[in-house]
Amino acid sequence: MKRYLIFAAVGPFLGGFLMLVATTYASGYWTHTSAAEVAKLFVVFGKTLQFAYLFGIVPALMIAAVDDILFHVRRISWVTRMLIVGAIGFAMAELIYGGLRLEPSVVQFILYGLPGLVPALVASWLSHRYAEPRPLAAA
Repeated sequence: MKRYLIFAAVGPFLGGFLMLVATTYASGYWTHTSAAEVAKLFVVFGKTLQFAYLFGIVPALMIAAVDDILFHVRRISWVTRMLIVGAIGFAMAELIYGGLRLEPSVVQFILYGLPGLVPALVASWLSHRYAEPRPLAAA
């Protein structure tokens, strides 16, 4: 159960921020950057965080279910599981958000895949670190 809570808390937060960065970069907003514009980005992120959780909670829980299934496969190490979950998150985000780009390019392909890749990797690592049962020490 901890695994699902970790994915639900971390996934929409990081994914929403990276999606905001990807859309602002794709719109050409970062051509002339100043400290005020970066501050504006964080203000907009704070205002749109509720929508990131609203639309990101279900995909985050779907990725958590994949991570949970792979956890029960004994031959898969936690690093391999983390990479598989990250690749699936990248593919899901690219399929969902890939239609938003105006002109197809490698940079935009990567930018629209990152909102799925990074939260999946971070949440999978956190679930390995904090949600998996620890073996008992021998007396």
